[in-house]
Amino acid sequence: MDLSPAFAAFDAYNSQDPNKEEVGKTSLSKEVLYGLRMSERLSRYQPESTQAVKLAARCQHIGRWESARLDYPMDRKGYLKWRSDLAIHHATVAGGILEELEYPMELIEQVKFLLQKKQLKQNQETQLLEDVIFLVFVEHYIEAFAAKHEDAKVIDIIKKTLKKVSSSAINASASIAVSVRVGDLIKKAVSLL
Repeated sequence: MDLSPAFAAFDAYNSQDPNKEEVGKTSLSKEVLYGLRMSERLSRYQPESTQAVKLAARCQHIGRWESARLDYPMDRKGYLKWRSDLAIHHATVAGGILEELEYPMELIEQVKFLLQKKQLKQNQETQLLEDVIFLVFVEHYIEAFAAKHEDAKVIDIIKKTLKKVSSSAINASASIAVSVRVGDLIKKAVSLL
């Protein structure tokens, strides 16, 4: 089945994101870039993944800017509610796009299931998606995150993240080049597991 119409539609939707990132001399919408990075990492990490995982990886943050973190209480409960609502939003938007493109309903439901991270640690495809999210974070976003926070917070976030990913993903992350500081923080987080 040709997934390129879905990828194009996801990217078109995400191109509405007002937040931009510079890549070389090109300015891309933040979520378009994130989707491209997810697809690229998945193809390197597990190229034989299913169509559902390929679709979910590309639209994992679809419409993320439409639900602001500031609209929720700035505590742990508010954060978890925001994340839960976001997962439902991603599934709803992606499902609508896939329905418009007339993909099979079984595939659409599978993508929505994955986007809501259902049965993490039990479902192989949900785990794969979570692993790719982690690898993309380490490759492209951890340095900027670490630059904004003190060591203790970064270690805590890494530790919580590592609990959600597979040992295969943790091993794969070791080959990603990071700064000495971030490398040390990752090692400290791993030692606390």
